[in-house]
Amino acid sequence: MLPPLLAPSVMNNQTSRYNAKLAESRQQKRWEEAGCFLTPEGGDAPKYYVLEMFPYPSGKIHMGHVRNYTMGDVVARFKKALGFDVLHPMGWDAFGMPAENAAIERKTHPKSWTYDNISNMRHQLKALGLSIDWTREFATCDPDYYGHQQALFLKLFERGLIYRREGVVNWDPIDQTVLANEQVIDGRGWRSGALVEKKRLTQWFMRITQYADELIEGLETLDRWPEKVKLMQYNWIGKSRGAHIWWDIAEAPDFLKVETPNGEPNHATDPIEVFTTRPDTLFGASFLALAPDHPLTQTIAAHRPDVAAFVAESSRAGTSEAEIEKLEKIGIDLGIKVRHPFAKEWTLPVYAANFVLSTYGSGAIFGSPAGDQRDLDFARKYNLPVKPVVLPPDEDADNYSIEDKAYEGSGTIYNSDFLNGLNTDTAIDVATSELVKRMAGKETIQYRLRDWGISRQRFWGCPIPIIHCDDCGAVKVPELDLPVRLPDDVSFEKPGNPLEFHPTWKLVSCPMCQKPARRETDTLDTFVDSSWYFARFTDPKSADPINLVAANHWLPVDQYIGGIEHAVLHLLYARFITRALSDEGLLSVREPFAGLFTQGMLTHETYRTEGGEWVEPFDVEIISTNRTKSAKRLSTGEVLVVGDSEKMSKSKKNTISPEDIFDTYGVDAARLFVLSDSPPERDVQWSTAGIEGSWRFTQRVWAEVDSFPSVDNPCTDEALAHELRKAAHKCAKSVTDGLSHFKFNAAIAKLYEFLNLMRQTETALCGTKAKREALFIFIGLIAPFTPHLAEQCAERLGESELLALKPWPQYDPILATDDHYVLPVQFNGKKRAELSIPVGSDIKQIEEYALANETVSRYLNGQNIIKTIIVPGRILNFVVKETQ
Repeated sequence: MLPPLLAPSVMNNQTSRYNAKLAESRQQKRWEEAGCFLTPEGGDAPKYYVLEMFPYPSGKIHMGHVRNYTMGDVVARFKKALGFDVLHPMGWDAFGMPAENAAIERKTHPKSWTYDNISNMRHQLKALGLSIDWTREFATCDPDYYGHQQALFLKLFERGLIYRREGVVNWDPIDQTVLANEQVIDGRGWRSGALVEKKRLTQWFMRITQYADELIEGLETLDRWPEKVKLMQYNWIGKSRGAHIWWDIAEAPDFLKVETPNGEPNHATDPIEVFTTRPDTLFGASFLALAPDHPLTQTIAAHRPDVAAFVAESSRAGTSEAEIEKLEKIGIDLGIKVRHPFAKEWTLPVYAANFVLSTYGSGAIFGSPAGDQRDLDFARKYNLPVKPVVLPPDEDADNYSIEDKAYEGSGTIYNSDFLNGLNTDTAIDVATSELVKRMAGKETIQYRLRDWGISRQRFWGCPIPIIHCDDCGAVKVPELDLPVRLPDDVSFEKPGNPLEFHPTWKLVSCPMCQKPARRETDTLDTFVDSSWYFARFTDPKSADPINLVAANHWLPVDQYIGGIEHAVLHLLYARFITRALSDEGLLSVREPFAGLFTQGMLTHETYRTEGGEWVEPFDVEIISTNRTKSAKRLSTGEVLVVGDSEKMSKSKKNTISPEDIFDTYGVDAARLFVLSDSPPERDVQWSTAGIEGSWRFTQRVWAEVDSFPSVDNPCTDEALAHELRKAAHKCAKSVTDGLSHFKFNAAIAKLYEFLNLMRQTETALCGTKAKREALFIFIGLIAPFTPHLAEQCAERLGESELLALKPWPQYDPILATDDHYVLPVQFNGKKRAELSIPVGSDIKQIEEYALANETVSRYLNGQNIIKTIIVPGRILNFVVKETQ
């Protein structure tokens, strides 16, 4: 029996208002009791694995979550209705600095903060009515999960894919931790926003570079990935063909020539190695530049305070290429000169420069200013020679010169001895061959990608299962001792990693010699946690980290959904780890995600006071006229500045509370809005009008269903009934096509269109049989988008079986096919009319229809037809000329 507020009011032919709150809680309870979304075990149906990037438990979901998880839910429900066995799990990416910072602020433990947030967000996500198998839920901070991750760490450590070394790292001075290159965005920490510094530390690394070529090649197989994401990964890996060149040192400060105490060679005077992709420009070289953290720069800095000061200043600048591009190009002469590899009498000065990265090539470049803008800016600043060696097409060698803009394109080589007259591609090969011949260089392949630094100097992360012994070195924690659990009794009083200051946790015996030893206190980068979680979801209760049988069945993920901001970070790491685990025999796939969809963001206008204070939307009244738009603050009445629509963020206070939207409009209206206003890959601008429009749709759907008569009416207009049936089947075809190709907004537009047609079609004329068929097709089609409303409508029409368990509405191809199509008619290329043409008409018949049309005849009056161009289904164009 339906709740009173949802029951139809048939006494006076009035319908009740749809009560979303009652319907949603009721239908969710029915789904849970029926176990609708539990993952099927075995069976002959094809599998479909739908996965959205799992959330960080910050405490509350936002409207971006609503959009992301609604998309995944639509896909999961659609595939389930099509007969697939669907795996649609949810978990929590739960380690990381925010929990640690919150613990410091609130004087609590990160664990309690995290699990409280998980509980709250689980409740919010369940309110969305997602078709998730919650029995598979886990958090990466669960000891069971990170214990298995530690076991995987040890296996990769045994294979040599994980190692420890000292190196220059990106240091976040706010979060007090190391960042991978990929986590430095425009020179700043990806979470804190602090300018990243360079620091030398001993760290743990994963050999992602060992898979560089395969990671590039694998991109070609990902035909259901966005091209822009594949391009971003390709560019990040950065495979370059070039040459390593050895520049002999001709002059050096005396302190570099002193022999080492043990009599070994002094490598400070070894040749300087440079990688370049343009050896064809060597005759235009005017200087060498080393990275501030290049070993030779560091050696000189130990003897020269001015170089040390330059290095210190450079370490505080941005570390990304984008950030470096914005910097003024500065350097310092290191007092060294090197010999040119093609002319030993020709020497060049060596600088340390702030635009040279130690993470690319050998951390040294040769500057050929005429062919590189950064080199040119540097050369002009320090009055270094600028010699053009590449002549652009259509330029005269006698008159060509470089002023303030370098020429970085291809052309003909000149001013370059034996390379003169060659094109740039040929000159690269010839120059490289000559370097090899003179034993001054070698041809090589270089990668921008560097091994993944996975050490983090913080508490709230997966402990690295290594014990350091003075005698035995780095020793694996025995598998029986896993998981290595984080302690509950930690203090955050001192800055840095609390594990370093814990009185007992790090003090253990060496598993090999039993002597006193210490645990590794660094924890793993949280991107390690998310690099294999999709495999654990296939059997989260397995005693092994990965159940190979289950993983073989479900992987790869058929549809992965998440933000493009993870294109280089998470996605690249997951592809690498999948390959590493596959080589270990723990997985059978090489690519984890067969299909990837990157959704757009949810945006909202921003509002500020004249003093610059951000104001939340609920405290804003918009005042619009035909030409102007202004806003005032409800709480104070002051006039506000209306800003651009930007990504919803807490800092700019332009967020909308999902719970407020659910309470006011209902969950289904929110789901519908975030998918209907624009294509899913584009941003959606939040508007009150938009959400109200979605709410009105839910009310109109309910009104149409609720007003359906309880007594059968015979059909009195067969033509009208036929047109309604055709429209229903055409709508089913359009929505099916839209869902199959991620065109959610186009599918929803068809649903709006068909609802309007049904409302205009009187049941008394078309009959209850035709209307019932149309209604059942319609509610089946809206079920992925507005599942609660669809279930309530099905009940109202007398359906006892849950819609969530019913198959997808099938359409009749004949009924779904148009009898006619619209053909534009042009006269001399300008559209003047439209014709309704029967499907299958040939060119002669189309011309006959056109000439018989009244509008066409009117335009042809007094004109001669010079030529008739007909493309069936596309266009008809009369080329005409007025009669004299």
